[in-house]
Amino acid sequence: MLRVGLTGGIGAGKSEVSRLLVECGAVLIDADRIAREVVEPGTPGLAAVVEAFGKDVLAPDGSLDRPKLGSIVFADPAKLATLNAIVHPLVGARSRELENAAAPDAVVVHDVPLLAENGLAPLYDLVVVVDAAPETQLDRLVRLRGMTEEDARARMAAQATREKRLEIADIVIDNDVPLDDLRRRVRDVWADLIHRAQWTQEPRERSEHSQE
Repeated sequence: MLRVGLTGGIGAGKSEVSRLLVECGAVLIDADRIAREVVEPGTPGLAAVVEAFGKDVLAPDGSLDRPKLGSIVFADPAKLATLNAIVHPLVGARSRELENAAAPDAVVVHDVPLLAENGLAPLYDLVVVVDAAPETQLDRLVRLRGMTEEDARARMAAQATREKRLEIADIVIDNDVPLDDLRRRVRDVWADLIHRAQWTQEPRERSEHSQE
């Protein structure tokens, strides 16, 4: 099994890259998706969030009002740290369950938005960073996601710098390019990952044969 950490700044296009990797054959473990699951109504995670931030972060139907919570935590590093302390252990536990269910020869891609911020690079065999210029990120957040410029800049500022992400990268995928170019780059990266996965399996196989 090859364990890949995939990350990138908000608006860099990491979700598109993860989708393309799944098309190639990767097993995807999406930390954002899991983070939503662990705070669904009725979960201990949601109860802990409400205890920390109050009932105002709930929508009328009892679910988490994510935009409301986001506006609170992304403007205050201490509150963001409080939220992370609740959610991250739950996400980690669920991620391990899903990884353990993958095939032994799988390329498992962990889509982790805050990989650089939380110093998680050592947990993976290699780290792939989806990179885009800050101007590109801002444009996508405002134009495609409908954020205000102020909110978009606050969310970008709450994350690691572009330089910090690139420092931990084993592979960089440039996403300041047209989609067709991105697809070609992802296919090239996938070929590299398959080669690495096979290489990590071979020593184990030789060891097994030597004991026969």
